[in-house]
Amino acid sequence: MKETIQLKDFLDFSYLSNLQDNGKDIAYVVSRCNEKDNSYDQKLHMWKNDQDVTLTQSGKESLYLWEDEHTLLFANMRDPQDQKAVENGEEKTVFYRLDTRGGEAVKAFEIPLTVLDIKMVSTHVFALCVNFDLRYSSMPFETEEIKKKRVREKMEMLDYEVLDELPFYFNGAGYTNKTRRSLFLFEETSGKLKRISLPLFQMDTFIINDDKTKIYFTGVSYAQVQPMKNGLFMYDIKKDSLSTCINTETYSIMHLENWGNDILFAASKQERYGINENPKFYLMHQETWEVSKLYDFDEAIGNTVGSDCRFGKTRSVMVYEDACYFIATILNSSILYRLDKSGNLSTVIEKEGSIDDFTIVNGTIYYIAMHDMRLQELYAYCFKDHSSTRLTGFHDDFYQSKDIRMPEPVTITQGEETIYGWVLTPHDFNPHSYYPAILDIHGGPKTVYGQVYYHEMQVWANMGYVVFFANPRGGDGRGNAFADIRGKYGTIDYDDLMKFTDTVLEKYPCIDIARLGVTGGSYGGFMTNWIITHTNRFAAAASQRSIANWISFMTTSDIGEEFTKDQQSGDIWQNHEKLWWHSPLRYVDSCKTPTLFIHSNEDYRCPYSEGLQMYSALCMHGIDTRLCMFKGENHELSRGGKPKHRIKRLEEITNWMNQHL
Repeated sequence: MKETIQLKDFLDFSYLSNLQDNGKDIAYVVSRCNEKDNSYDQKLHMWKNDQDVTLTQSGKESLYLWEDEHTLLFANMRDPQDQKAVENGEEKTVFYRLDTRGGEAVKAFEIPLTVLDIKMVSTHVFALCVNFDLRYSSMPFETEEIKKKRVREKMEMLDYEVLDELPFYFNGAGYTNKTRRSLFLFEETSGKLKRISLPLFQMDTFIINDDKTKIYFTGVSYAQVQPMKNGLFMYDIKKDSLSTCINTETYSIMHLENWGNDILFAASKQERYGINENPKFYLMHQETWEVSKLYDFDEAIGNTVGSDCRFGKTRSVMVYEDACYFIATILNSSILYRLDKSGNLSTVIEKEGSIDDFTIVNGTIYYIAMHDMRLQELYAYCFKDHSSTRLTGFHDDFYQSKDIRMPEPVTITQGEETIYGWVLTPHDFNPHSYYPAILDIHGGPKTVYGQVYYHEMQVWANMGYVVFFANPRGGDGRGNAFADIRGKYGTIDYDDLMKFTDTVLEKYPCIDIARLGVTGGSYGGFMTNWIITHTNRFAAAASQRSIANWISFMTTSDIGEEFTKDQQSGDIWQNHEKLWWHSPLRYVDSCKTPTLFIHSNEDYRCPYSEGLQMYSALCMHGIDTRLCMFKGENHELSRGGKPKHRIKRLEEITNWMNQHL
């Protein structure tokens, strides 16, 4: 008999990300929880001679690139003196070189700024994305006296923030006022560091053309309020000139790739479906800057299949030889497509689950995936025989020894739409026994659940709960129209979830209807708040990183203004009553459900003030409630928070359900 899955099992999981190739070999990052240090170890790995090889050991290597066939360049603060300098307010990023054939990493160079990304232009010349603070970051030409003065001022302001723009903070980045992602060019031999983008320009992504003469990048300049759309710009390295290829008023550009004489980009005009409108593929000729639509794709580019078992940077779009390859979310899975310049689309890899990252080398697609209810592993797809092979076995022992509960599909029909969902039955399931059950609601709302491993659900199912979950209207994978619930939050999506609950109860009479629980995070937290204020059918609830009040959310969230106006079809001044109508806080006097609230004090996406409002209101109405606030965490607590906090979070929710169900 297989063992039950335990809450702390995730501490032993391996999280794969950031696949990169050098035209011959591939490297990737493997992250693991470090419970002792309450952090994550991130090491560089390589697939070499048909086996996984660990290249680094310090556990702090996530930013890297291939410099040549045998050399990796990666960022690391190995030297204690460098660590101390950063602790004292200095900005620097130190890079090391590692020969993958053997030997120790050697210090290569350091940049006196915080580097977020690096790409090689030519030998010893690099393009950098830098997190630049316009107040306190130093430019190379400044004197040491000025640099020290900036450091002193930076350390003095740690106790306060001065705000004069919007957004002034961003989830995962902290306070960002007067901070920009800036494009720099660095020459290692001379040590010359040159800023390319304008001081107030916020860069999104950048690429270097094939002949290494131009850098293309997207972004937008702003002095007070950051616009939702961005433009495409070009820096000519030889001419030292900056040009605007596409203005900042037309598109929201999301992906950028070289493709022969063209630049491929995916972008949305946000004209028909608002800010969540799925992007289309476009080509821009590098000489004329003429833009043409390549493919009108109605689905979501990228992987939005949810799981709490991922960590790190991934890729969604890549040009290889004569075609573009990209991940897209279709129904309840993410699959890999091929698109040529004639607009012909074909499916390359299609399987239940999710493809999280990929790269292509010599006719082989290497990809990270969650298939067959396994945790992440590295796979290879061969173009010649169209077959996939699992390469790694990071989680073989777990998969073979633990009782991973398989999702059983349940569908409902709402008008012309089919709503897909699943049920996990408990460990040692007996259909003639009675069980408590938990409805788990995904975030977004423009994401999906699928048949992938989700740790919290597996823990509850292994503890004796029936766990059920679905993809209501508003979610991804079904095209723009299905995802469009602007102005309808808490209506058709609520109806879908309640009908799904009814159907699950009909199909699984083993569920004790008096012991139903509900939980969810972000949009799922909003929906949990909505459910407990509109029905008393649930005996317990756990609302995580939620939204309670669209009026307060609009002026406190890092995306509050545009998201609220777009998704709720109104704002505080023009349609105040509509925002209040869609706010769960309005209906708290109808709530009878014992509810736990989980929030993080550095969550700037759904600020903790939202949870405080719901918690305080329930207290005022005499409802059994509890709030757990995680210090130093943000919106990513459940999947990227400190390991001990992730344990505490899941313990809090589980204990609350155990107590009330």
